[in-house]
Amino acid sequence: MSKPGLPQGTRDFGPDTVRKRNFIFNTIRSIFELYGFQPLETPAMENLETLMGKYGEEGDKLIFKILNNGLNDPKNIEKAKAGFENVLAGRNDKSITERALKYDLTIPFARYVAMNHGQLTYPFKRYQIQPVWRADRPQRGRYREFYQCDADVVGSTALLNEVELLTIYSQVFQKLGIDVDIRINSRKVLSGLAEAIEETGRMMDITIAIDKVDKIGVDGVKEELRTRGLNDNKIDQLNGLIFFREENRNASNLSKFEFIKKSALYNKSATLQEGVKDIEYIITQCEASGINNIRIDLTIARGLNYYTGAIVEVTAKGVTMSSIGGGGRYDDLTGLFGVPNVPGVGISFGVDRIYDVMEELKLFPKDVQVGTRVLFFNLGSPESLAAYSCMQDLRKNNIACELFHENSKFDKQFKYAEKKNIPYVIIIGSKELAEKTAVIKDTRTGEQITLPIAQVGSFSFL
Repeated sequence: MSKPGLPQGTRDFGPDTVRKRNFIFNTIRSIFELYGFQPLETPAMENLETLMGKYGEEGDKLIFKILNNGLNDPKNIEKAKAGFENVLAGRNDKSITERALKYDLTIPFARYVAMNHGQLTYPFKRYQIQPVWRADRPQRGRYREFYQCDADVVGSTALLNEVELLTIYSQVFQKLGIDVDIRINSRKVLSGLAEAIEETGRMMDITIAIDKVDKIGVDGVKEELRTRGLNDNKIDQLNGLIFFREENRNASNLSKFEFIKKSALYNKSATLQEGVKDIEYIITQCEASGINNIRIDLTIARGLNYYTGAIVEVTAKGVTMSSIGGGGRYDDLTGLFGVPNVPGVGISFGVDRIYDVMEELKLFPKDVQVGTRVLFFNLGSPESLAAYSCMQDLRKNNIACELFHENSKFDKQFKYAEKKNIPYVIIIGSKELAEKTAVIKDTRTGEQITLPIAQVGSFSFL
């Protein structure tokens, strides 16, 4: 039998990792609930037609397709052969695959809204914490199976929603102890720039190229724009405005807005002006609430087709890591499913990357690994019976505890508590049983006290 292994880009999570991940999940979930968002779950797989064509040419390539069952049925063999020929030629074929693992949580959410739009109360605010899958090249911070935590509002065009979602970002990362940059742009700005240089038809080409700036640099973006059909004059016009961050990285948002409004392109497009005003409103409202880590960055593109307004990306300071959060406005996403004119806006947390950042910066609380609070020593049958009764009383008070599985030497039971980071042990031996007492020992400090068994339930094990 071959050595067992995992599919590339996936991971097992042991107890220590799961506790740390749950700390992140619970922190995010608590803030979502605080802002009135409701939980939702959708299936791991979707119909292929639900997902294809929604993520742009780059995203569509990364969708994990699922083979139809029954392909080995003799009746289906010829269809399967023909279908595989189509797939190898780059075409989809329903005889081979009709379903796919979900690429993100946003498109399945839009599908849910479209299917249930008559029963929902708008604005509908939902959050969702589930795994997604992408056929990407595995590397640090990038996996083929990973969790997303999304919050979305549909049924409202108010920019107040963007303000609130950015406030959630700021509050969550503050609670997690991560110092972040929140960078904002607008697809209206990108559309307006394409309009201003008279290249409206190449808006997506421009967006896809700009979205790669962190990977290939400004010169790489310029070269890609050339390959996509833009001449040097138009590339220079874009460069003079979009990439000002490299020359003016630490400038205030106010000075950046002044720079944009004085540019030659600004007055050539009403769409560009509208996008800039949207961003200006969002940042101003956030700063009025004391959130000062949001900055305008015209290189933020978010290469997904469905965004229509404000777009945002979050990066952690002090580490080399891609974005740990992102999102934006998508004012007609449900129109893809036959229900037009349902505006929406949402954000996503990249939990796996957040975990890696917190590990590198050592930000997890020391007590996050503590599950069992109390270990009762096993010192014989009558002693264990008394211990078990006492243990049940503690559990009624929500104190996590356990009884060692066998009567063993003290040293073995102490080592078990040490390895599991259990902060307290309780010893009820024959002497304590006769005196109806219990010894409580703090494994972290070595301090111990003796109490009547009846008072153990009122002892603070926090």
